[in-house]
Amino acid sequence: MTTGKKDFVFGIHAVDEAIKAGHEIDKILVRKDITNTAIKELLSSAYQLNIPILKVPREKLSSITGKNHQGIIALLASIRYGSLDNVISNAYQGGQDPTLLVLDRITDVRNFGAIARTAEGLGFHGIVIPDKGGARLNNEAVKTSSGALLHLPVCRVKSLLSALEFLKNSGIQVVSISEKSDINIYDAELKGPLCLVLGSESEGIHNDILKKSDKILRIPMYGNISSYNVSVSMAMAGAEIIRQTKFIQT
Repeated sequence: MTTGKKDFVFGIHAVDEAIKAGHEIDKILVRKDITNTAIKELLSSAYQLNIPILKVPREKLSSITGKNHQGIIALLASIRYGSLDNVISNAYQGGQDPTLLVLDRITDVRNFGAIARTAEGLGFHGIVIPDKGGARLNNEAVKTSSGALLHLPVCRVKSLLSALEFLKNSGIQVVSISEKSDINIYDAELKGPLCLVLGSESEGIHNDILKKSDKILRIPMYGNISSYNVSVSMAMAGAEIIRQTKFIQT
């Protein structure tokens, strides 16, 4: 069974069929005290496909649908997820330095859509997100992105730290944006293979990720507030990266 917008499916058979049919699933919500054998087998299949699984109270499931959900709901994604390996290799094969965006726990759907719209417009090759703790990539995210999420690969990974290590080993510079830095972004060299890291709306970039960064830069501010909206930070930092990459000759 599905909703009219097909934002989710619920019930053991419907979720199982969604997995088998290859539908992109944002995450699976399962009742935390479930003991059903069929659901356990279904979750095993989901785990092998790297689909995030969250154990939640029955009330959470019932708030999504008042119908008989049988203890399980699959939230469907409105996009197809990409492979980080493929995004990097496709950029290199196309004669371009990979330019990627890493988003650490961006939870607001509208912010995510606005960021994706800017990233696609600036020519970024892909977005990397954690499989848990981020915004749902649903119809609203696609709409807010003006369709950019249908063109820009989004790579979902189990660990951002591991993904950043992989990027560094692939020759890609890791540049994080933080108001805590003393280095102005306009004084930094941002050429070559690069990934831009932005942090959550409320907490910024996790300290462990900052430690993985090759550069930590700030966007200058001269007013009274302490930080920009994350989508604005993306536009300003992304534009400076592309300016240096495309328009400044070596």
